[in-house]
Amino acid sequence: MKPVLAFDIETVPDVAGLRRLHRLDPGLSDEEVAELAFQRRRAATGNDFLPLHLQRVVVISCALRLGRDFRVWSLAAPELGEAEIIQRFFDGVEKFTPQLLSWNGGGFDLPVLHYRGLIHGLVAPRYWDLGDGDHADSRDFKWNNYISRYHTRHLDLMDLLALYQPRAAVPLDELARLIGFPGKLGMDGSKVWQAWQEGRSAEIRDYCETDAVNTYLVGVRFRLMRGEISASEYEQEQLCVRAAVQRLDKLHWREFLAAWT
Repeated sequence: MKPVLAFDIETVPDVAGLRRLHRLDPGLSDEEVAELAFQRRRAATGNDFLPLHLQRVVVISCALRLGRDFRVWSLAAPELGEAEIIQRFFDGVEKFTPQLLSWNGGGFDLPVLHYRGLIHGLVAPRYWDLGDGDHADSRDFKWNNYISRYHTRHLDLMDLLALYQPRAAVPLDELARLIGFPGKLGMDGSKVWQAWQEGRSAEIRDYCETDAVNTYLVGVRFRLMRGEISASEYEQEQLCVRAAVQRLDKLHWREFLAAWT
């Protein structure tokens, strides 16, 4: 089985960037800067969801199936700065060349990483390989790369299951729970900025990790549906994930297992 990396990111407003773009009064607090940006966005679009290039990445959570192992970890602030978080993620892509698995990763997560990586001057040659590189296996990327919407080296489950129709997209939380997986536990993306302001970075990380594992599990269910694995292999894959999560022995994982029917 080739490596599979399910991932999810969480972001907060790029306060420093907002100050620079709008030449704001240096006396304004971070909260005031963000609220001003939200107000401007609501006036322009009817909602306060900031443009992707103004979303600062504070955590990338990963669920990696590699050989017989299943691992879950996070690259997260405040321990790491944004540039290091994103560079380490792309370094992992460089090292393992996994299939990337996401839920709306093509519409949000990866474009955010593109913009923020560009701002920080990061490098990700394998990720951006479109088949015109010099290394021996570059030609394979011409037909299956991370960038093309219709290739599977990055599989955006939400996009594919909706047949690339935005109006047909559904929330990961609801679909996961309908299948019998835990779904979201106690937080959603709309609460991340408040949690960040309150210093609850560990809670944001925990939430992001469970989303990555939910994404992986829905991906396994999809593999069953398309006939890539048998029913018995599907059950074995679930047992593998359960066992790995049990070994983590943290509160959010105990809650995750309790909600897994």
